[in-house]
Amino acid sequence: MSYDRDAVPPLPGLRLLPWESEGGKPCFLSADGAGGVLSRLADEVEAEQLCDGAEVLKGAVAVLDDGKAGEHALRLALRATTQSFGDVLRVADSRGARLPVAADGGQEAGERELRAERT
Repeated sequence: MSYDRDAVPPLPGLRLLPWESEGGKPCFLSADGAGGVLSRLADEVEAEQLCDGAEVLKGAVAVLDDGKAGEHALRLALRATTQSFGDVLRVADSRGARLPVAADGGQEAGERELRAERT
């Protein structure tokens, strides 16, 4: 499974699920936030993907720190890392799309960020 965030437009009212269809297309859930069975399953899969990502990161760091690691080990580590990174991006996009929008359209948060950058 690979994730192309440019190919998955955010769809208002729909949750991007942490898996794809058999054809490789993104899956969405129309949910009202009530926490149904499919929503809870998606939460569990996302949590597993994030934990897996942390383990893959540890493994990739170990391979990079091993001066004797060969090309094959590096390729395997990079393949696992890119897969996990795609999963983490999907989770981030899914969760980000479900965040409530501020009444001011996010301008207040943007102003706080600008003030923080100046200090």
